[in-house]
Amino acid sequence: MFYEPKNGHGLPHNPFNAIVSPRPIAWVSTRASDGSENLAPYSFFNAVSYVPPQVMFASTSTKADRAKGKDSVANILDSEVFCVNIVEYAMRDAMNATSASLPREVDEFAHAGIERAPCEQIACSRVAGAPASLECRLVQAVDLPGEANIVVFGEVVGVHLRDDCVVDGRFDVTRYQPLSRLGYMDYTRVSDVFSIKRPG
Repeated sequence: MFYEPKNGHGLPHNPFNAIVSPRPIAWVSTRASDGSENLAPYSFFNAVSYVPPQVMFASTSTKADRAKGKDSVANILDSEVFCVNIVEYAMRDAMNATSASLPREVDEFAHAGIERAPCEQIACSRVAGAPASLECRLVQAVDLPGEANIVVFGEVVGVHLRDDCVVDGRFDVTRYQPLSRLGYMDYTRVSDVFSIKRPG
């Protein structure tokens, strides 16, 4: 089949998210100017450069109690920092609990029973048990076409690695099985890896 997105797909559910998958999940923690904290997952997420290391995530909806974007975006635009926590399979239910649309004053760490730890280089908390956390300083927030599409780029200024995930000098994803987003309500996890050597 072929379809033009502007004309609709004619299927019971939009296939776009299922096509671009699996996608890693950025579990973004931020702190508001009043000291309250927020934790929310975003599946439009990836690394975008090595030197300096930079990541991006996109927010695609709004909240009635925010002038622009969701709590994460509002806090980042104010503080200019955020932390990306990597989601392991074992934390899937806790991550899902933080995806609820909650009032801005609700602390998702407390709501989902997640232990927090302080970041080293930036002023916000991170998920204490995460296999990895990336402390980021805002590089740029870009408004994309659409009602509420905002891409946030950040430079990674601090990296936390859980000790049990570092094996023989390498960060071993099979130790924690990263959770990935598919289409619809579907997820998967990475449990097997293989290597392919580049030509030349």
